[in-house]
This record gives sequence, structure tokens and C-alpha cells, in this order.
Amino acid sequence: MSTSTAPATGPTTATGPSFGLTAAQQEWRARAREFAQQRVAPVAADLYRRGEYPVELVRAMGAEGFFGLGVPEADGGSGGGLLELCLVVEEIGRVDQSLGITLESAAGLGAAPLHRAGTAEQKQRWLGPLLRGEKVAGFGLTEPGGGSDNLGLRTRARLDGGEWVIDGRKAFIGNAGSAITSHVTVTAVTGTRPDGRPEVSTVIVPAGTPGFEPQPRNDLVGWRTIDNRDLVFRGCRVPVANTLGARGAGLRTFLGALDAGRVAIAALAVGMLQGCLDACTARARERQAFGRPIGANQGVAFPIADMAVAAQLARDATWRAAWLADTGRPYGREACTAKLYATEAAARTARAAVQVFGGEGFTNDSLVGRFYRDAKVLEIGEGTSEVQRVLIARHLGLPGPA
Repeated sequence: MSTSTAPATGPTTATGPSFGLTAAQQEWRARAREFAQQRVAPVAADLYRRGEYPVELVRAMGAEGFFGLGVPEADGGSGGGLLELCLVVEEIGRVDQSLGITLESAAGLGAAPLHRAGTAEQKQRWLGPLLRGEKVAGFGLTEPGGGSDNLGLRTRARLDGGEWVIDGRKAFIGNAGSAITSHVTVTAVTGTRPDGRPEVSTVIVPAGTPGFEPQPRNDLVGWRTIDNRDLVFRGCRVPVANTLGARGAGLRTFLGALDAGRVAIAALAVGMLQGCLDACTARARERQAFGRPIGANQGVAFPIADMAVAAQLARDATWRAAWLADTGRPYGREACTAKLYATEAAARTARAAVQVFGGEGFTNDSLVGRFYRDAKVLEIGEGTSEVQRVLIARHLGLPGPA
């Protein structure tokens, strides 16, 4: 997700936006809401039950321009910045978290690193179809047994003539083996730095390359319709020209992607919060028990009030982090703050929403039931809650572990 220098909202202060969206931002939000309500909501439950990757909906989002947000129109994108993407991700996430994360990961982890660090030739070859939603791409970082230890990479790439030869395995990689996957950008150790630490580079591996073996889709508890799988590399050869960014700059490439990705994950969590609030408010007004709406009981009304508070605070934190990114200001701490608060609030809220709905909420036909299954992974993806707390502590200047 690239950032722009233009303000992301209307009037601003020295510390943040006024939260008055521009006309263009309101239009993106309205377009995404209409798409979500008319195209996604009617089929979300059926897709979830079948666990089907929704290729046609992905392409339809591309036709709307959603995948090109954050990339200037001059470069083939839709313009706007991280805030615009967050507005769209939130609206999609209000009705279907799986499609929301598909958009977030394809735009933020698939297209954005290529736009930010790619050569003119690399962009010409791969970027356009990603921005139009005709293709998607994955970012191969996580490894089995590695989790949050990004410096403990075991995947290796060695030079042989004019080619990288890649060996290793990646785990839980999105958009990496679908029918419309273009490529995966892989982080690999390519040598040793002068200080003795591993030299990490990022390499573009096109789909179908011999030795690149996407494994069967992972059987996830939630996010049932996404393309998520492990990847195996066995003597996989790609040209050195496929190096994304400078050799040894892989850490910088993926850290840049992760900061923006954390904000977008926070936006996905805001979508869940708002979706739960909408559903529970309607339920509390309509459902009768003992001769009156269940919302007349404080045991129901109070949890819904807490949902409203959480949705507002999470949205404010997410918009502020996105605004900082779009105006070129440091936003690492704010990204972690938004991601930590929004995702933990979403997990609590999804549980409370199922309680409001009772047994009906504990089905995959129910929006809140699907959210309940989807919620936990929000606290894991793009850095666990524990990692966010470690990073926030570092931003505060606290000493790290020995």
C-alpha cells in the first residue's frame, strides 16, 4: 500500500484528521457498501458453507477499482491512499470477513510491495493485472515453526549463474495458489551480512514455475473461503531479475508491507465490529421475549452499547493511523495500537453478538456465527497481539528482552 502526500481527509490539525471524509472518500465508501450489500451479502453464507474461493467476486471487486486503491492513477491504480483502502475493506468486512481479507492481502501484501519496490520492467509485467483484480499475488514470509520470528528464516536462495535457486517452505500464505494467482513474493536468506546476521532478500516467483509447489488449501476454522496454503520450494529457479528491491533489502520490504497491513487488518476488524453492532441492534429491537423487545433488558442493551463504543474507538484509531501513513508521517506505533485494540475488541464483540442471538447465532447461516469463527485469527494475522504489545513497548522506549 503506497502512501500519498495529499491529505487523506478534509481539514486537519497538527495531530490528526478532522474525520470529515472528502467527497471522493465518501464515494469509495458508498460504492463499497453498495457492492457488499448487493453482491456479497446474498451469497456469503452459501460460499462460507462450501468453503469456495469466490473468483468471480474477486474479479468484480477488481472491476470496481478496489484493488488499485493506494496506487496513483498514473501508475494504473485507482488513486487514494491507505485510508481509502481501509474504508473499502471495512465495508466488505461488515458482511464477509473472508472476502475482506482477500482484498486486504491482495492489495497490501500482493500489489503494494511490487508498486513500492519493483523495477519498471517488473511493474510492466505483473502490476497491472493485480491492480485490476484480474490476478492476485501472495507474500511468502511466515514459515513452519517460525511464527513471529521473521529473522529465523530457513528458506534459502543461492545464486547459480543468472538465477536464484530457492529451497524451503512457507506456511499460511494467502492468495498463493488460486486459479488467478500471478506470483508469490518470497523472503529468503541470500547470504550473510558483515555483522553476521542473515541477509534477507525478496524474490518474485511466478505461478507454475518448476519447483514451486503450492500445497492443498489449509482447512481453517474461520475465513473459510480464502485461498490460504503452505508453499514448498524444491530447487525452484527464477532469474536474478526477479529480485524485488535491492539484494539484502528484504527486511525493509516486508516491514513496510506489515505496517500498512496492520492498519488494514484493523479496518477489517472495524467491519466486524460494525456488522455485529448492526445485527444485534436490529435483533434487540425485533426479537420479543416475555412480551417486550429483548433490547429493553439491560442484559442485552449494555453489551450492545459496549459494541458501539468499541466500534467508534477502533475506527478512530484506524483512521488516524491511515491518515498518518497517507500524509507521510511515522505511524508504526499507531498501526500497532489500531491493530491491537480493534482485533481484540472484535473477538470480544463477536462472542457477545452470538450471545445476543442465542442458538440462532451459533450457525453458519448467521452473520454473527460466521464472525465468531472468523474473529480469532484477527488477533494472529499481521503480527499477534503479543507482538503488537512488544512493538508498542519499544516505541515507548522500554528495554527489550535480553
